[in-house]
Amino acid sequence: QVQLVESGGGSVQAGGSLRLSCAASVYTYSNRCMGWFRQAPGKEREGVAALYTGGVSTYYADSVKGRFTISRDNAKNTVYLQMNSLKPEDTGMYYCAADPVRRLCGGTWYKGFGYWGQGTQVTVSS
Repeated sequence: QVQLVESGGGSVQAGGSLRLSCAASVYTYSNRCMGWFRQAPGKEREGVAALYTGGVSTYYADSVKGRFTISRDNAKNTVYLQMNSLKPEDTGMYYCAADPVRRLCGGTWYKGFGYWGQGTQVTVSS
């Protein structure tokens, strides 16, 4: 059963922090590339970060490197996104996603995701 449930969004001032959580079913979590995406009003959805749940590699968009950290807890089938030093341009709906195919995240890690959560809103005010 495919299940991805995001939580942790909210409103913060610039410079603040938030931690997003993505609770997945065992089926959805095991040995897959999982990632976080975001979409701002009027803009295309973009990849933020990804990791392979069976390994240690992580991937980040240039715009969030050094500020965001993706991590996982295999015991809880949960992927996290720690967001620090938030900027107004980080505002958007954040989605958790998983690759339908059990495989490593590729070089184009932001592609190939077919399972999506419902999203959680992040708003950063200046």
